[in-house]
Amino acid sequence: MRAALRGLDPRNAQRVAGHLVVAGTLVDDQPGEALAHARAARDRASRIAVVREAVGVAAYHAGDYAEAARELRAYRRMSGDPGYRAVLADCERALGRPEVALRLVREALAEHPDAEETIELRLVEAGARQDLDELPAARLVLEGVLGGRPHPDSVDWAEPAVLRVSAAYADLLEAAGESALAAEWHAAVAAHTPEESDVEFSEEELPEVDAAPAVEPAEAPAGEGPADADASGDDAAPDDGGGSGAYDFHEDVEAEVAELLGETDRPEDDAAAEDAAEH
Repeated sequence: MRAALRGLDPRNAQRVAGHLVVAGTLVDDQPGEALAHARAARDRASRIAVVREAVGVAAYHAGDYAEAARELRAYRRMSGDPGYRAVLADCERALGRPEVALRLVREALAEHPDAEETIELRLVEAGARQDLDELPAARLVLEGVLGGRPHPDSVDWAEPAVLRVSAAYADLLEAAGESALAAEWHAAVAAHTPEESDVEFSEEELPEVDAAPAVEPAEAPAGEGPADADASGDDAAPDDGGGSGAYDFHEDVEAEVAELLGETDRPEDDAAAEDAAEH
């Protein structure tokens, strides 16, 4: 990512990097704020593939599936990376197009993805089948992932993906009216779910930023929208305040990010240099 930003004006690269750092930090717990920062990075560097990727991932976490699909497609075209196939299919599900989601899943599976991506695709497939009221087909999909006619005692709970597939399977059983079996699977999932970590970032460890406005989900449909045509502005034109699309950082945060990039001197070094020049 640092290498991708080197083509920008140094100060603009510094600000884009700062927004991306904050977006990555907040995406799990405050996805709306993360999306606001990712969009601010895009306002400054819309032609950088990893910036479009960051917007797409943040939009997916924030529930703005139209923007997520649009940005991830732009990232794939710009970078040549064929990834995010399961995410794009899931976006189609969320936008009320399960048939399109199933088509994307079939196309991806035909390319023989690795085991991890295959499981993600199967989860989306089962969800799309359930959206279409094809519960028996959805059940067969999940049972196939779990080894066929599974039982909580027969699956390998050490496998990270098993927990998610089993949770989806329990929900499907409940939707199918098999409450007793669903309760058994829910209990097994709860018993094998690790407790959430108590580790939290201190305020000193997180970059301090100006408050970003709440993010409203976009209403535009997924597809080739204006964002794909890089309509968000010139990459190398930093907005040093007063702009409508970016959120300014405090000076200490800018210095911290610049030091993290290793491409500019620290503020105290600049002050020392100016003092020496004056004398």
